[in-house]
Amino acid sequence: MHGEGDLLTTGQVAEILGCSRQHVVDLCDDGELRCTSIGTHRRLRRSDVEAYARRRTRGVMTPDQLRSLWLHRAVAARVAVDPDTTLQLARENARSFLKRGPSSGTERYLRRWLRLIDEGPEPVMEMLTSTSTVAREMRQSSPFAGVISEQERQAVLRSFQRHRAARA
Repeated sequence: MHGEGDLLTTGQVAEILGCSRQHVVDLCDDGELRCTSIGTHRRLRRSDVEAYARRRTRGVMTPDQLRSLWLHRAVAARVAVDPDTTLQLARENARSFLKRGPSSGTERYLRRWLRLIDEGPEPVMEMLTSTSTVAREMRQSSPFAGVISEQERQAVLRSFQRHRAARA
């Protein structure tokens, strides 16, 4: 039996993993991290969080990370077709997110995205499609919302699900 000291809040887990609290909630909702509900709050076992962190650093991509990679590959294709418009939209999104006062972890990634965008399409496309740990973390704070249409997004997600089901 685990003591109460072994249970962490989503905010504590976000600090440990270096991501946003919302991303931790999404990981719980997607079943990638087990959690317990106490009232309306989620609590996670430290051992589960540590195991997840080990998987993440060993290079094994979680289903959530793979889904994000597939979506960002579609974004990279849009960058290749229309870099000026696409990068301008991402720049505006990042600045807008920063004005809202994101968490410190998110702010760091958004500022890094802005630097990459200023470097041009090549480094952006590299980050969007890389399987590196840094790229996975960067995609958690992606400023590319609205770059692909909802129809395109749904088509990528359906394709991803078919691919995963065929491999299961």
